[in-house]
Amino acid sequence: MAVSLFLLILLSSSHLSTSASPSRNPIQVTYGTVLKLMHERTKCRLHSHDVPYGTGSGQQSVTGFPSVHDSNSYWIVRSQLNSSVKQGDTIKSKTIIRLQHMATRKWLHSHLHASPISGNLEVSCFGGDGQSDTGDHWKLEIEGSGETWRQDQRVRLQHVDTGGYLHSHNKKYSRIAGAQQEVCGIHDKRPDNIWLAVEGVYLPVNGNQ
Repeated sequence: MAVSLFLLILLSSSHLSTSASPSRNPIQVTYGTVLKLMHERTKCRLHSHDVPYGTGSGQQSVTGFPSVHDSNSYWIVRSQLNSSVKQGDTIKSKTIIRLQHMATRKWLHSHLHASPISGNLEVSCFGGDGQSDTGDHWKLEIEGSGETWRQDQRVRLQHVDTGGYLHSHNKKYSRIAGAQQEVCGIHDKRPDNIWLAVEGVYLPVNGNQ
């Protein structure tokens, strides 16, 4: 309910623009944007909920979710720790960012624990407001010639501490998250590392950059 109310407040603001899918007039992804990330190959959304892993770290699980409509797939784009950037600033390729899960306020995180299905690097949600460390840092890599992150661009996210790329595949959970697929980190660049910004509330570009 709180998540739905938050989105309703954002959507009612005349200073915001929203989009459900990439368009011919691409929108900039700026700091403070609330968005979903779609895995290009499987079309699942990066997802989390208040369910811990039964192995590894025992932290909050992160999965790929097939439904477009679930509010637990919203993430807030934040700057790295101790950054001076402002809400509405654009984000260049190679920039280090954080993604905060909107519903639980925890951070997209990774470490050296093994992922539950494939045994790659586990990706979890950890910490919270005022509780973040470098395990929440991800380097944005834009595919192609674009200089700043736009809604239509194919991107990779590389975990700074481990070097693993945010990855998903058709390996599905059979019990704790039926129909949801594993999200993990791997060290190689592969087609299954590609994500796109899709549904969300996109803040306008800061005119004082």
